[in-house]
Amino acid sequence: MLSSLFKKKASLMVGIDIGSHSVKAVLLKQSDVGYVLEAVATEVMPRGAIIDREIQDIDSVGKVVAKIRKEISSSVTQAAAAVSGQTVITKVIYMDVNLSEQELASQIEIEADSLIPYPLDEVSLDFEKLDINESDPTKVNVLLSAARTESVEARVAALEAANFQTRVIDVESYAVSRTYDLSVSQLPDDAKDKTVAIVDIGATMTLFSVTDSGTHIYSRDQLFGGEQYTRSIVSYYNLTFEEAEKAKINNELPPNYNFEVLGPFHTVFVQQIRRAIQMFLTSSGKSKIDYLIVSGGSAAVEGLDILLSEELGMHTVIADPFQNMTLSENIDKDALAKNAAQYMVAAGLALRSFSPWHL
Repeated sequence: MLSSLFKKKASLMVGIDIGSHSVKAVLLKQSDVGYVLEAVATEVMPRGAIIDREIQDIDSVGKVVAKIRKEISSSVTQAAAAVSGQTVITKVIYMDVNLSEQELASQIEIEADSLIPYPLDEVSLDFEKLDINESDPTKVNVLLSAARTESVEARVAALEAANFQTRVIDVESYAVSRTYDLSVSQLPDDAKDKTVAIVDIGATMTLFSVTDSGTHIYSRDQLFGGEQYTRSIVSYYNLTFEEAEKAKINNELPPNYNFEVLGPFHTVFVQQIRRAIQMFLTSSGKSKIDYLIVSGGSAAVEGLDILLSEELGMHTVIADPFQNMTLSENIDKDALAKNAAQYMVAAGLALRSFSPWHL
């Protein structure tokens, strides 16, 4: 059965990125001159509440989201969140161009049975018509997305525990790619006609997403994240995880930190991104990626943009999805400038209030 949660069109709502290390939220409005950033908020997630992108403790996550709601606006009742990880499947399939929406839904359920490695009664499905197939004009390209229903329901339950009404459960890769339009102005003028990758570095997972001439064409998760960086600090300096996080954020690490921790992390990070780029090029037939945008909590690690520019030979920037927005008076502009890159997923979810995306 197709999940109504994927299909509902939302009015103004908070984009809530529920991660293993923290919950981040963005509230946007629209004015005559563009988007207005009304509020952002971040709250630390208790360790173990989320493991491998799956919620293990709904009550704990709900309490964190409740704190977020107080910071954002208690009057906003609607929210969008996202699923991600290996239990989320997206695939472009080809269907008869003359099928109605209802006929397409019925046919997709039949097709999905052979495409998805889980029983259909355990999965929430949705689809979106894309464009006419270039090779066969009698077919339309259709994007099929599927997620384990228990993953969807766990996020709904956590949001409901904070008195949010869940209007959208998105796919994280599409939330990130939706922020392309917010970030592309940071790149040279020709970027809109080029191939641009967004690397969103989470605590335990890095999402590699590619847009070509403004169209999202590729996404892949990699089991690598900023937590490995923090664990290196814990190991070298005999700190607790919390102490290491604080020292990392406040630049309170020893002088030899650059050699012992930062350098090795840089090396591994470049290897991960180089591998992701090669996998994309091999599967897509593209010859290169022109520009790179780095986002996520670990985008603030010292020197990442310069390192990637030098090692990969491509223009690289740290994402700022709010660069061209009007900021509400209550926004701490200095804090936002330092942390803007970590809000890419939440910003992409908040855009669901305005965008015509079906997914």
